[in-house]
Amino acid sequence: MKKFGLTLLTAFVGGAIAIGGYKAIETKYNDGLSFEDKQKVYFTNNPINPNITSSAGELDFTAAAAAVTPAVVYIKTTYAASDDNSGAEDMFERLFGGRAPRSGQRQQQRAPQASGSGVIISPDGYIVTNNHVVDKAVDIKVTTNDHRILTAKVIGKDPNTDLALIKVSATNLPIVKLGNSDDVKVGEWVLAVGNPFNLTSTVTAGIVSAKGRGIGILNRQDDEEDANPFQPSRNQPKVAKPNAAIESFIQTDAAINPGNSGGALVNTKGELIGINSAIASHTGSYEGYGFAVPVNLAKKVLNDIKQYGVVKRGYLGIQYNDLSGSDVDGDIHLGLKVGSVVPSSGAAAAGIQEGDIITKVDGNLIATSSDLTEHVGRLQPGDKVKLTATRNGAEKTFLVTLKDNAGDATAIASTSNADLFKKMGASFKPLTADEKSKHHIQSGLIVTDVAEGGMFDDLGVAKGSIITAVNRTMVNSIDDIDKALDASKRRGLLTLSGINPDGSLFTNNFQLR
Repeated sequence: MKKFGLTLLTAFVGGAIAIGGYKAIETKYNDGLSFEDKQKVYFTNNPINPNITSSAGELDFTAAAAAVTPAVVYIKTTYAASDDNSGAEDMFERLFGGRAPRSGQRQQQRAPQASGSGVIISPDGYIVTNNHVVDKAVDIKVTTNDHRILTAKVIGKDPNTDLALIKVSATNLPIVKLGNSDDVKVGEWVLAVGNPFNLTSTVTAGIVSAKGRGIGILNRQDDEEDANPFQPSRNQPKVAKPNAAIESFIQTDAAINPGNSGGALVNTKGELIGINSAIASHTGSYEGYGFAVPVNLAKKVLNDIKQYGVVKRGYLGIQYNDLSGSDVDGDIHLGLKVGSVVPSSGAAAAGIQEGDIITKVDGNLIATSSDLTEHVGRLQPGDKVKLTATRNGAEKTFLVTLKDNAGDATAIASTSNADLFKKMGASFKPLTADEKSKHHIQSGLIVTDVAEGGMFDDLGVAKGSIITAVNRTMVNSIDDIDKALDASKRRGLLTLSGINPDGSLFTNNFQLR
């Protein structure tokens, strides 16, 4: 009996030690996980209700709605007041629903406000929303489903997908389980959860009407906006559109209205399959169709923003169009016709030529340009992609190494220094020999992007600047910066030397701790 008691006590103590050790390790290393890996840990300990029906199951959405609604937040944004108020008061009365000034009474200038939605994807406060929900906002307030009001900061934005990652200071928040948008099927039931017209925690139902939609909302010009029926699902001032948009929306007929932007599109298992972004409307309100960014594309964008501060995007280096009747090559009726190939690009190096018709990407058939755009949009510079194309009736296969926008493969920083790259808030590409000769320098990397709120942004290091040395050591590659960062972590100081876009020289010191 004593032996049995001793054995039981030993087992109990050993189990307690094992659990305590696991929790300590989990806490220490959890922050380095991707959002998807974090969710695997979370949902292993907190499994979702197995009684939630499949997309083809019974039409009972109550379990899915209950699982998702607590993790969808209301976002209220405030913008800097304009110095020119001519017509502005009337505009914001119409857009945001305030009271008009009394006749004859002087109206004080006030900061415009707007609202949207967001989805909590990590228990420690990371929230995904649309770029157009938070872009240019000077203050962001998040109201959770349990009515807490928290201030959020922008971690990073990507206009090319209309996504943004923001964060609040909180723990143990409810989250939505990330699904797989590749598995979404046309005709399956979905729910849209958000805050239309300031009506918090609203759930609507519909079906997936189409996939891979490119609607031209992210890259149209402002002068086209009034004629274009596709609008962000939230009222706000016009914003500049990107030139390298990635559009492959999930189309749904679940009711989406102003205020739904940044909210959740989920399947009937309560899994996030898209971020609601736009509606087809001539009036600004719901007229039948809404559009959501696929979650598989969002995962890549959000993980890049969290890890690096910017999105590391690879490019094929071709211009292409959907096939028209005159472009049909034999029995090939679906695909993309290559219009031009960028010199020194990955496509050029692989042998792709003008006039080739691309029919598959990594073995998947291409029906529209959105199929290729989204697939490549999930990859990094340096990744390889297999393209199948026809040329003069013969099928050929090309293995393309993706490069950055300027035609150079860009390495990703080592995991150990990823946090420092994120803190710096910039991405780089090496200078060519001709560029070094032009500036009379022997080393350097050009700054290709600057993230809002990072060190580069705070100190005014602009996109297009050239970094010639880190900690007084010349740099010519991402690896050189990576090595210099190892020394910087020990010193706690990072010294950058370089050339501003206007040709002036600079030296800046960054305090790392």
